[in-house]
Amino acid sequence: MSIIGIIVFLLVLLGSSGYIGWHVWQLLPLGLVGKWLVVGAMLLCFLTIFANFILDKSPMRVAIAMYEVGNSSIFIGLYLLMFFLVLDLGRLVRLVPKSFLYNSWAGTATIFVVIVGLFVYGYLNYMHKERVELTLNTEKKMKQKHRVVMMTDLHLGYHNRADEFRKWVDKVNKEQPEAILIAGDIIDRSIRALTEQDMAAEFRRLKAPVYACLGNHEYYSGEPDAKRFYEEAGIHLLIDNYALVPLKGGDTLLVVGRDDRTNKRRARLKNLMEKVPKGYYTLLLDHQPYHLEEAEQAGIDFQLSGHTHYGQVWPISWIEDLIYEKAFGPLQKGETQYYVSSGIGIWGGKFRIGTRSEYVVAELQ
Repeated sequence: MSIIGIIVFLLVLLGSSGYIGWHVWQLLPLGLVGKWLVVGAMLLCFLTIFANFILDKSPMRVAIAMYEVGNSSIFIGLYLLMFFLVLDLGRLVRLVPKSFLYNSWAGTATIFVVIVGLFVYGYLNYMHKERVELTLNTEKKMKQKHRVVMMTDLHLGYHNRADEFRKWVDKVNKEQPEAILIAGDIIDRSIRALTEQDMAAEFRRLKAPVYACLGNHEYYSGEPDAKRFYEEAGIHLLIDNYALVPLKGGDTLLVVGRDDRTNKRRARLKNLMEKVPKGYYTLLLDHQPYHLEEAEQAGIDFQLSGHTHYGQVWPISWIEDLIYEKAFGPLQKGETQYYVSSGIGIWGGKFRIGTRSEYVVAELQ
């Protein structure tokens, strides 16, 4: 993030926190000490986001707690901000009485129940992993049908920990895939969080070969460290490279993995495709779904991308629909199929509101 971006973020964070804190102060039917305790605790939770800079130097349990509190508060704060804006607008048009927002047990209880209920739902919705079926049709020679599991955006680390990842591995193994493809952001932000939980051992429990490309978070965590982790985990890392993946019955799948666009010097897809063998069903892993027309122009059969998380929570999903040609779901351009996944994992708070966590089970025929 640029210096200007950081300054804007800080201003927005401080302004939003002040607006929410002022409203909560006015709303609570408590004495001065009670108001200070509640508002102070809320603001402290919001400010815990800055603890991200010291997580790797903190004891593991402390780092986990700071990550969960600080990052979850971003999403809770977003909904409190929207809720208070709607109530202020309602008060201006005289649909909401002023008494509802000042020293009000009714207002306090209403907002508490709505926010708690919404985020309990968001957490449970996140924990549920949707199984998405996808059919990949091809006229290229295939002797039989093949099953491939695809994932993006695992974001393993302080919040998506080893005990949870173990359940994902069990789900994937149950599908009995011939190959597992991951389109970036396996790591959330810290290699330390993966090594101390021995995440590599969980990857080695997967019963099919794993092929993956880099995402932007692998760069945030440190690209050299990420590469070492991939090697230890037994993951075939494709950085502007390809692999011929053997399938049952003598069939072969060509998997191409692009470097993440964080690297401004990554190879152009057109140049990359000039070096690959021809005649195979070709699947492209490209973490960020920009310039989708390039895959069609390069003769790719299928592209898997992620990165967007589809905003994680509404209404950010609406904003992403404006940013990307396709922010979530399947797409067809000419002879090329695409799927932009909202990801099986997530960064920050473990909430999904208006979006889903998913993994893809693709049948190639």
